[in-house]
Amino acid sequence: MVDNKSVLVTGATGFIGTRLVSTLTEKGYSVSALVRNGRHTKVKTKEIVGDLTSDTLHFDDCFDCVFHLASCTPLEKNAKVLENVNLTGTKNLFNAINGKTKSLIYVSGLGVFGEPGDKIIDESHPQNPNTKFVDIRLKAENFLREKCQQNGINFSVVYFGDVYGSEGWFSDILAKRLQKKSFRVPGGGKYFKGFVNVDDAVGSMIAIYEKESFGESFIVADSSPVFFKDFVNYTADQLGQKHPGSVPVFLAKAALGSDLIKLLTTSMKVSNKKISEIYSFKFPSYKEGIPKVISEMKEKNILL
Repeated sequence: MVDNKSVLVTGATGFIGTRLVSTLTEKGYSVSALVRNGRHTKVKTKEIVGDLTSDTLHFDDCFDCVFHLASCTPLEKNAKVLENVNLTGTKNLFNAINGKTKSLIYVSGLGVFGEPGDKIIDESHPQNPNTKFVDIRLKAENFLREKCQQNGINFSVVYFGDVYGSEGWFSDILAKRLQKKSFRVPGGGKYFKGFVNVDDAVGSMIAIYEKESFGESFIVADSSPVFFKDFVNYTADQLGQKHPGSVPVFLAKAALGSDLIKLLTTSMKVSNKKISEIYSFKFPSYKEGIPKVISEMKEKNILL
């Protein structure tokens, strides 16, 4: 247990943010959650109503650390909305917490590394985003890194692989559609992905803060890069469903958006050696993680 340290979580009502708030609360942190008007966290905690897109955003309290998870997803097709939330919103957040926090952890994704091909990459790999979504996220990251350095705020960034759990995309886009037999694999699925269970995503962020691993960037994915097709088929097996067919990439882009499908179908093999030096994964591969997630979904009556 910790000594009642105060933390702020943005994106606190989202898939990863919800689990982060819950875990921090269980560990004894004093957690404040930035929520939009009308939204509420699932765990009882201090809610601060505010909007990242407002330049009047402010906080009365001070924090030991801010976990910045709030972001539009690649499903958002409007570039102006993406920039307003993911970049301008990040700038508004920094202006509101400057002088009121000691540390800041920013959450991003593997898309910043562009298209590395078949090589296994680590945090030293050049950043070369190939979508508008990721380009905006990287601008926000660079802004925060510069401003934190100038103002004496500890800063680290986390690049998550595809985070799966009993809610979010794994539940809504994959598991439920596999049960309905309506899921199709974009482009055949023969592209490598790095996955990470939501518990390990949350645990790694907390480890970075508790071990004071600041001034660093961390790739967070399990130790088993896998073809997306194999990940999907393994999930189908665990659900007792048939393996799905595929859909041409251009049709998938029309349905879900170019940026999302571009990020999904870009092959990405990564090393988690650096984060593994400070955090031990509960689920070293998707083959341990998926059965646990499906069991959790059944307990919550999420599945059909």
